[in-house]
Parts: sequence; C-alpha cells; structure tokens
Amino acid sequence: MSVLNFIKDVGSNLFGKGKKEEDAIKDLVNKDLPGKIENFAVDFKSGVVTLTGSCDSHATKEKAVLLAGNVKGVESVDDSGLEAPEPEETTEFYTIQKGDTLSKIAKHFYGSGSKYPVIFEANREVIKNPDLIYPGQVVRIPKI
Repeated sequence: MSVLNFIKDVGSNLFGKGKKEEDAIKDLVNKDLPGKIENFAVDFKSGVVTLTGSCDSHATKEKAVLLAGNVKGVESVDDSGLEAPEPEETTEFYTIQKGDTLSKIAKHFYGSGSKYPVIFEANREVIKNPDLIYPGQVVRIPKI
C-alpha cells in the first residue's frame, strides 16, 4: 500500500481535544485493534500520518490505515513502516460518494445489495453502524 490518500475535511473529529494528534490517532487504533500491532508508533505532520510497527495480519495493517486516515485533518497515511504478513488476496479500497449505501456498494462490487454485511464486517472498526456512512470515508472491499 505505502501511501493512501483521504479527504482532509471529513472523518472523525479527534483533534483539538487536549491530546497531541499522534496520541489521539494511536489511542483510536489501539482501542479498535487491541494488541494487534507491536511496537506501534504514530507520527503526524501537516496532514500526513506515518505508522510504524509490526501487525499480526495484513487485514490489521489495512484497518489501522483506514482508522488513521478516516480522521478529520488527515489527508494521507504512509504505512511503509508498518510491517505485516503478505496478503492472501489484494484488497480493493473504495471512497464513499454522496448517495451511497452499503447495499448500493455491495451491488456494484458483488452484484447483490444483500451482500452489504460482507463490507460492514470487513470495516467494523471504521463503520460502527451500517446505516451511518459518509461521503469521503474510505472502506475496504474484500474479495468474496
């Protein structure tokens, strides 16, 4: 992956709550992926998040990038310092557009809107409620 771009003005509003940006992102990732990244470190400069550490799986690496990137004020995430086992399959990423629903996205990628739970389950750390997605949010589209 190396660098994944995000829309800077959308996402979770974590910054400005008395914590350094690095600490806010690190706490978010650790909360949603507890114990899955060893020696985890976050750097934040001018909208760019750099992640380092060792992940237990490639899916964990992808989820950490999405968690860090779907934060208001983040325009890109560099994961080149985040180690993970090689993926079994290539994961596709999708940026949610105005008017999208998980069903609509599932129909586009899988041919059936009823397969939206596959997308929801692959993104549980980023999507807390399948009815609450927003334009600009980036999600994983797993192969089925």
